[in-house]
Parts: sequence; C-alpha cells; structure tokens
Amino acid sequence: MTGDREFRRVRQHGAVVRDRLFTLRVTDYRPRYGEVWRPRATIGIVVPKKTLSRAVDRNRARRRVREALRTLPGGLPPCRAILLPNPAVLKVPFPELQAALARAFAGTPGKGKRGGRGGNSGPSPRVPGPVTPPAPTPAEEGRP
Repeated sequence: MTGDREFRRVRQHGAVVRDRLFTLRVTDYRPRYGEVWRPRATIGIVVPKKTLSRAVDRNRARRRVREALRTLPGGLPPCRAILLPNPAVLKVPFPELQAALARAFAGTPGKGKRGGRGGNSGPSPRVPGPVTPPAPTPAEEGRP
C-alpha cells in the first residue's frame, strides 16, 4: 500500500485480528480511483521503533513476514491489510509463522464485506410495523 490515505482507510474501517505474533487489520479489496478492477491482496507491513528498536531487527521481521505471506499455501484473499509484527516473529519457527498468518487470513470476519466500525455492519434496530392513524371520531367525520 502506498500513501497515508490508504493506511487511514484500513485503520478506520478494518476488522482487527490479533495473534501473539502480530496484529492484522483487514478490509475488503476496492480499487483506487481510476484503477482497473483486479482483486488482489495489498498488504502494508509496519514495524515501529517502539516494537523493535534496532533497524536490523525491524528489517528482518519485515522480510520474514513478507516471505511467509508470499509462500502461503492457497495464496491470499483479495483485501487491503496492515500487518504489525510483534518481536516474537523473530524467534518463532517459519512454519509456525506461516500457520498463524494462514489462520488470521482464513478467520477474517466478513470476507468480501466491509469489517470493523462504521457502515451498517450490525443488525438493524427493531422497528414496529406500519403506523396507522387513529380512526376519526364521529364528530370529526362531519366536519369539512
């Protein structure tokens, strides 16, 4: 993903999936304005200095996650996502990282739908049946 606008949209409307290895925020795939409709996964990997202070560790975490996503069996669903790895990503065996990512993407709520806050994601409020006006009284019927 590129640009603050795309990241902001995913942060505001994305469904959150938390794991001990990472936090994933996912929304459905929608093309950018003027872009041809080609459903694909667009993922931004964000590793803040607060999580991993050394640049070597941040880059290594980014590379491990990117490779795990690239080699996922069955591929990735069309979506836009932000992935925030935790320090445990550096120590966990690679197949375990792949399994956790596969579980996260398989369990994303509302595949193909918009998740998270906003929109009409919840059940609609209960509305009583049609409202009918009260029947006119005999005194009111005679008035013009």
